[in-house]
Amino acid sequence: MKKIILKIDGMTCSACSSSLEKYLLKQDGINDALVNLVMSSASISYEDNITIDDLNRFVSEAGFKSLGIYDEQEKKDDNKNIYFIVNGLLALLVLYISMSHMVHLPVIPFLHMTNHPINYSVCLFIFSIYFIYFGWDIIISGIKNIKYKSPNMDTLVTLGVVSSFIFSTFNMIMILNGNNEYVENLYFESVCIILYLIKFGRYIDGISKEKTKDAIKGLVTITPKSAILFKNNKEKEVTIDEVKKGDILIVKPGNRFAVDGSIIKGNAHVDESFISGESLPVKKGIDDKVVAGSINLDGEVLYKAENIGRDSTISEIVRLVVEATNTKAPIARIADKVSGIFVPIVIVLAVITLLVHLILGFSFNESIVYFVTVLVCACPCALGLATPLAIVVSEGLCAKNGILVKKSDILENANKIDVIVFDKTGTLTYGNLRISKIINNSDYTNNDLMEIVSSLENKSTHPIASAFNNYATENKLKSLNVDEFKNIAGIGLKGIINENEYLIGNNKILQKYKIDNNIDKEEKELSLDGNSIVYVVENKKVIALIGVKDIIRSNAQNVINKLKQINKRIIMLTGDNETIANIIAKSIGIKEIIANVSPKDKSNKIKELKNKGLKVMMVGDGINDAPSLSISDIGVSLNSAIDIAADSADVILMRNDLNSIYNLFDISKKTLSNIKGNLFWAFFYNICMIPLASGLLEFANITMNPMIAGLSMTLSSFTVIINVLRLKRWKEK
Repeated sequence: MKKIILKIDGMTCSACSSSLEKYLLKQDGINDALVNLVMSSASISYEDNITIDDLNRFVSEAGFKSLGIYDEQEKKDDNKNIYFIVNGLLALLVLYISMSHMVHLPVIPFLHMTNHPINYSVCLFIFSIYFIYFGWDIIISGIKNIKYKSPNMDTLVTLGVVSSFIFSTFNMIMILNGNNEYVENLYFESVCIILYLIKFGRYIDGISKEKTKDAIKGLVTITPKSAILFKNNKEKEVTIDEVKKGDILIVKPGNRFAVDGSIIKGNAHVDESFISGESLPVKKGIDDKVVAGSINLDGEVLYKAENIGRDSTISEIVRLVVEATNTKAPIARIADKVSGIFVPIVIVLAVITLLVHLILGFSFNESIVYFVTVLVCACPCALGLATPLAIVVSEGLCAKNGILVKKSDILENANKIDVIVFDKTGTLTYGNLRISKIINNSDYTNNDLMEIVSSLENKSTHPIASAFNNYATENKLKSLNVDEFKNIAGIGLKGIINENEYLIGNNKILQKYKIDNNIDKEEKELSLDGNSIVYVVENKKVIALIGVKDIIRSNAQNVINKLKQINKRIIMLTGDNETIANIIAKSIGIKEIIANVSPKDKSNKIKELKNKGLKVMMVGDGINDAPSLSISDIGVSLNSAIDIAADSADVILMRNDLNSIYNLFDISKKTLSNIKGNLFWAFFYNICMIPLASGLLEFANITMNPMIAGLSMTLSSFTVIINVLRLKRWKEK
């Protein structure tokens, strides 16, 4: 089975996306199809016997146009601004010609409605021809959807506009034949203004979508445009498009890796902070994976290209966000179903309105105006935008704040979570060694002591050295000159600084050099606290002990407290022993602890919680906790950007910031509230407007014509857009 995301042109409302989705699902060989109105895309899963040409044909048969594979780097058309400004001025001119006499503004003499009815009617006719050309895509879409029995918003507009145009053209012909009284029954301006307002509304909507997608597209620019190819012992600079899977590439210090791959020669510290959020460089050696866009900080490295172009990690992340918007929250499916039956109902109501007015003795001219007004005012633009636009804005908001949500239903379901289960190592803790405590029995200050130790450790490749290098960087310590440096395998380091001999290492270094441990009491305290101990020896005397361990994330306690405040039950699940688990849990306020569990036991614990009827979120590292993540209602992964396609999590916290979990709940709550508000106002608008458009309130002198109907419909869409854009004001707490 294959999967593809196509860019779709011609969709304008939820009825459009729903009808295309239904048509695709009817085709043999298509297993699944999810059509996204806001992203203008269709995510399709299909069998091997189906080709892309077949898919494009299916889209065309449904009344829309496939623009090919969805391109996250698609360029904007800046000329559209001028295009809509010019046409907006023309629309205002039409409005002025047709209505200046009604608001007591100066009338253009040769286009006076009463004095020159032929000039007046022919001029508006020409303008209406132009605006029909301007909105031809709407009309074609409307006709196609009638043909394929999938009426949508364009169908309503087409019926209304065509009816107005034919009706007005007939009256113009009567004027040309000398019947000037028909000048009162021209609605050419409605044709022009309705089409412009709808197109302009979609243009504004498009701008909103593009702003949301800009954050996603920004990821793509991280990868370099060229690479250094190593072939036949020669280096050659090539464009990224020329790199093929299996090529050997070189990356020099300070440059970015061009593609995903594996190191085959050399080693270096690599900055992957753009994707992991972790500021500490990662030591990479032979067979280690590297990610396109990460920075080689030191050492020349040869690596083999593995994932290139659309298969790269960055492209995969972009696709994850796009695919997330191509999934539908349950509340969105309700709106789609309503839109699917709403359009046919409106057409029936418009026909009934026409017939009733004819039966009641209204003229055909008056009856057709009511018919057109009902069609135009009832277009489900606002209904179509209500859910998908809110979802896309929220997806963009999550992406901007380092939260990758794979499925849109996560945004709806997050606030249904009862229990949050945290893995310990790499989740509540940093997952890498840091300096936790310094026991200093020397005459040096802590900073002076650590300058000595970090200067020696800086020359080491041992994983523990990163803790000292990180400490030195954070505290802006100087690097001292080290003479006679020696790395003692499996034990520690030796060197001379300022004519003093220093030994740094584990307790084996004391045995090797027969040095007495004069601070064994402090050693036991550090051990009980879960530390690895580094001994610092100066001139054969132990002068300090340094505790190094995987310490708790700086904001863990604050996040746990915030999650408790929104009534979430917190459990810590870990494979570590109970002593260490209790120390960490107590320090951050977690009371429920399940320790000494294997990965299999972890997933069984999640099952037990779910069997009690609880909704469970699991937070882990996305690799060892894969079974637990996949079985939970929502799986959240930290530090799992590499091989992200195979990750079991539903949500990925790219910045490794636990506060992102609270942010997810907060964004979810506000998104759901926003969608409900949008749907309410969209339904309320149609409930109010249809009776008004059909003439039921005419007894109270409350009426509406097609042009006002078009304006009110557009304003309803603007209301939804403005309400959705309020989500962008969300701030992290």
